Amino acid sequence: MMPSPTDPTIPAPSAQAPDSAGFRAAMRELAAGVTIITAGRDGGRRGLTATAVCSVSADPPTLLVCINRSAEGHAAIRESGAFCVNVIAAEHQCLAERFAGRDGARGAERFEHGEWRSLATGAPVLADAVAAFDCQVIQAIDAGTHTVFLGAVTATTVSPQRAALLYRAGAFAPAN
Repeated sequence: MMPSPTDPTIPAPSAQAPDSAGFRAAMRELAAGVTIITAGRDGGRRGLTATAVCSVSADPPTLLVCINRSAEGHAAIRESGAFCVNVIAAEHQCLAERFAGRDGARGAERFEHGEWRSLATGAPVLADAVAAFDCQVIQAIDAGTHTVFLGAVTATTVSPQRAALLYRAGAFAPAN
């Protein structure tokens, strides 16, 4: 039997929210699949490594991504009205690091590695991604430092034969 929320033996939750450092430390413990979110075309292509991706609905197929407004990919998503979520394999860790900015590459330069193509929206799709979701933006919601983009999925690719890449506590690991 579940205890009542008014039961005096249940400690009351703290009324004070954690500071941003405490929140980030707790979020680092949340293991998540690694994606490269891309937008734009040709020299205007932009991309970033992200784990803040979530299925919203299967009918119609919809997902969301949370993008920091200071990320260079943010403007490309806003301007193009489209993005692609590329779920990457464990062997693509170097691409995850590149699109996270760890090697200093910026802008379209990040796409010099990997084989990139496009589907319905024109956003860059990693040819050998474990899965890719090509999306048209249907709503954008500003929340704190980020924008939550809801995307109607216009096309997908699936190649599940390889282990996806995970991220937790500042480290990458293959999903087994």
